[in-house]
Amino acid sequence: MTFLLWLILLFFCWPLALLAIVLYPIVWLLLLPLRLVGIAVEGVLELVRAIIFLPARILGGPRRGYYERRGPYDPYTGRRYY
Repeated sequence: MTFLLWLILLFFCWPLALLAIVLYPIVWLLLLPLRLVGIAVEGVLELVRAIIFLPARILGGPRRGYYERRGPYDPYTGRRYY
């Protein structure tokens, strides 16, 4: 789809299409550090979340799948059928 749009741009305004081909890798390289920072921040937030929820996991609070182990249930309300 992107290639088709580029071909249409090439047909109607070829200087702009050529400029887009030249600038695209440069913009991608400039945005790469921001992408890496985003990955690092996401990892730190997941670590903080794991540390915060660790006491609840150790004490054995209800986990996902609790109702599935107990028998048939309504997936919308979480109540058992019987």
